[in-house]
Amino acid sequence: MENLITINNQYNSLDQLHNALKTNTNFSCTKEYDIWEQRIDNNGNLAQCLVLKKNNMHAIKLFFINENTLKANHIIPNKIMQAYFGKSEKAYQNVIEMITGKIKAAVLEPAQKKAFNEIEAEVVKVVS
Repeated sequence: MENLITINNQYNSLDQLHNALKTNTNFSCTKEYDIWEQRIDNNGNLAQCLVLKKNNMHAIKLFFINENTLKANHIIPNKIMQAYFGKSEKAYQNVIEMITGKIKAAVLEPAQKKAFNEIEAEVVKVVS
């Protein structure tokens, strides 16, 4: 699950956005390195993003695509839970991994979608 969010000019940096979300939402907001996609910034370092966390299973990751557009992705913020329940990045999977992946997606997807929409609505309310 992902979505693009257009923001006001006053929130055009991660620090300004972090301060606004930290004070105006009910969720935990942290500035972290993007270990989920391992994006690289202009200096060749690991890029940073904001993580708006509802609980250990539901959060969204926010990062800038351009100066007025944020990209929001659903993530699992807990590293151990991400290993078990996150999307597999393997190029080849055996039959058991494919079957358990489909079952996992069917069971977790409704709760993830609900949490994503709830957190995204808070972000839109603050930055638009």
